Amino acid sequence: MSISRKDVEHIAELSRLALTEEEVSLYTEQLQKILHYVEKLSAVDTTGVEPTTYTVPLQRVRRKDEVCPSLPVEDVLKNAPQKDKNCFKVPRIIE
Repeated sequence: MSISRKDVEHIAELSRLALTEEEVSLYTEQLQKILHYVEKLSAVDTTGVEPTTYTVPLQRVRRKDEVCPSLPVEDVLKNAPQKDKNCFKVPRIIE
């Protein structure tokens, strides 16, 4: 499989990227190398290899739920654009 300058320009257009001529040439060359490498991977015999999405087993890392002191209300509301008592005041968005 190969990629052409026209393909790179089309991808750039879809991505809303404005590329210079040098960038188009660079990306064409880089994408061509990537596709060449993928073709090499396609030649590897994977018979008997189970499909997987991760190379290492996943483990859930959970921290212990501990009660910590909260920030003082005055410090939290210090930079609030609007406040009402001890709460942030936000514009109403539901009528």
